[in-house]
Amino acid sequence: MGKYFDMLLEDIRVREGLHSCMNCGVCTGVCPAAEFYNYDPRQIVNVVLTRDDEEIERLMRSDVIWYCGECMSCRPRCPRGNTPAYVIQGLRTLSQKLGFFVESEKGRQQLAVKRLIGDNILRTGYCLVPRNIAPALHPEQGVVWEWIIDHDKAVYGRFTPVYGSEGEGALRKIDDESMQELHRIFEVSGGKEFYDTIERHSERKAREMGYESADDDYMMHTYTTNSEQHY
Repeated sequence: MGKYFDMLLEDIRVREGLHSCMNCGVCTGVCPAAEFYNYDPRQIVNVVLTRDDEEIERLMRSDVIWYCGECMSCRPRCPRGNTPAYVIQGLRTLSQKLGFFVESEKGRQQLAVKRLIGDNILRTGYCLVPRNIAPALHPEQGVVWEWIIDHDKAVYGRFTPVYGSEGEGALRKIDDESMQELHRIFEVSGGKEFYDTIERHSERKAREMGYESADDDYMMHTYTTNSEQHY
């Protein structure tokens, strides 16, 4: 009893975001996600406060902790100074570290986030680069986005003269020295190890689901699958 609670308290976000909930329900009342999902931040805080390992593990294996949009609407409105979104961030991180995230549909999407955004940071220095946002992965953008990708230099060159090249300004190519420093930051901070953890647990789950590995097919499965049960 309390093992996971103690592990959560190692996260500064949880220590800052969890003080003395009085179950007023304000966080749920102002939460945009609660309007669309079977999602109640007050109940999540309650579960964590029970220190019940089984219940906390059930949360970390569920889709529920991935419904939060991290808008922080709960933070300024709690009369006791709690931040349920911080607690949920802590639950997500611990779920990833322990490999529980692969047991839910929304949790498995963390592999897509890691590869499409996380890897892009280490490759380019940016979370997203327009040219790397493949039209095939974003059909909702329509044919206009495909045209922009085909003519990206002309389009973005109108806004910045250094698009894709070294210099000063937006969308510039990050120089090698800065990229080396960025990689070093990820190594020292544990970011690369965290990425490896997501890959390792995703590999295990992919094989459990009948894939040969956590290859592109499995990644696309996590990216596109929607059971339509998230209400």
